[in-house]
Amino acid sequence: MAKQVPHPDEQQLIAKLLAFRDDPLSFVLYAFPWGQPNTPLANHVGPRQWQLDALNQMREHLLANNRKLELDQIPELLKLARASGRGIGKSAFLAWIALWLFSCLPSSTVIVSANTEQQLKSTTFPEIRKWATMSINKRWFEHNVMSLYPAEWLVTALKETTGYDDAYWYIQAKLWSEENPNAFAGPHSQMGMAVLFDEASGIPGDIWPVAQGYFTDKTTHRIWIAISNPRNPSGEFFECFHGNRDQWNHATIDGRDVNENDHGVYDSIIRQYGPDSDQARVEVYGQFPRQGDDNFIARGEVEDAVERELIPDNGAPLLMGVDPARMGRDKAVIRFRQGRDARSIQPQVFAKCTTEQMAEHCSTAIEKYKPDHVFIEADGIGGPVCELLSNAGYRIIEVQAGGAAQDKTVFYLHRTELWGRMRDWIPTGCLPSEGELVDDLCAMRYSVNLKGQLALWPKEKMRKEGFASPDYADALAMTFSKNVSRNDAPSSRRFRKNRVVVSTDYDIFT
Repeated sequence: MAKQVPHPDEQQLIAKLLAFRDDPLSFVLYAFPWGQPNTPLANHVGPRQWQLDALNQMREHLLANNRKLELDQIPELLKLARASGRGIGKSAFLAWIALWLFSCLPSSTVIVSANTEQQLKSTTFPEIRKWATMSINKRWFEHNVMSLYPAEWLVTALKETTGYDDAYWYIQAKLWSEENPNAFAGPHSQMGMAVLFDEASGIPGDIWPVAQGYFTDKTTHRIWIAISNPRNPSGEFFECFHGNRDQWNHATIDGRDVNENDHGVYDSIIRQYGPDSDQARVEVYGQFPRQGDDNFIARGEVEDAVERELIPDNGAPLLMGVDPARMGRDKAVIRFRQGRDARSIQPQVFAKCTTEQMAEHCSTAIEKYKPDHVFIEADGIGGPVCELLSNAGYRIIEVQAGGAAQDKTVFYLHRTELWGRMRDWIPTGCLPSEGELVDDLCAMRYSVNLKGQLALWPKEKMRKEGFASPDYADALAMTFSKNVSRNDAPSSRRFRKNRVVVSTDYDIFT
């Protein structure tokens, strides 16, 4: 049987595209009919500026990975996140990346997903097929509704001439399931691997660590792209720009910075909802909203508390709050607050403490700072910690966060009540510029039960949804467990300089 050899022109094209394996920008400029009459791109001269920037950054990353290999170092996974206003060409960008890796790195695998099945089937993957039909190598592709794979003649030719394996050479749209996140897992490619998340803000937290598992092979071409309108002020996509920002190449794109767009659409949104509205932040500026529908504390208020000038309140008692943790991934945290000041004393954070170790950490902090009151969450490991400290002669206030709230008309459990008091304090309080605390405060979700009571999400549900356990914020919430007397208020209320000073730590001025 004679070898199946491509036409000479096709052979030249193969050689040309293989030369772009580390240069997605050159592929995009070469492969598509930019500015050519009678094509869908007749009125387009090339990618938009944000797309050019991202493609150049990808090239630099791949070249750096090649240098690492030369030095016998492990190449790094490229994690690229983009948050944007509407209509900037997100899906087109993902289509280019998928087609570039497929065309320039035979045997590579591309997995594409989105926030919903409808988005994936009606927008994201059709965009890939659209650009494939415009590509200079469109003869290379076969496709169905959910996948794109190499034509048989191409597979045969490359196997006979280069030895490429087609077993994992495809672009595949992949759905996810919250009930069974591991079903999102798939095969690995030793040649190249890309996972592309469209509208990533809506992809559940449990799917992200499964996606991470695609990148175990030490290839130079390992690429994870998450791109979305930033609709959720928490979650894994949010963390790409906040708690995990050091791990991601991240950028925010204002829709008005894209010259090709109709800026009148953005102006209309701003006029209708206001320049400071969450609608404008998400749809125009590409910024995360200040508060989601089920966020317990508004991000804007937390950010204001971080930026607020600290005015010492020496008359307030110094309170110490402790959130112990089991020997797991949660952190044990000790925090301090004096009236409006939760900033001056740095928190103490410990991992994998035994009961005895946690009690020792608490006693050390008590001896050092001499707090007026010490509040320790007594649920779980906290109970034995309190017992050890009490036996050692320390005066401890045990907080049953999992018990019933004092105000049952509003709150379900006491923990929600503590967070409610903390939320009421934040508009006048001073918080540290501490990413973990800020993220914890802004991430907390709540629901309303059948009795109309507010209920915070339990830590287990927070972790399932991709949020960290709010240990940093829970420790601060402990300091609101009980109304305690001020050091400068001998009577229940007294006047000073035309201001009323209350006898308790809350509502410092009325």
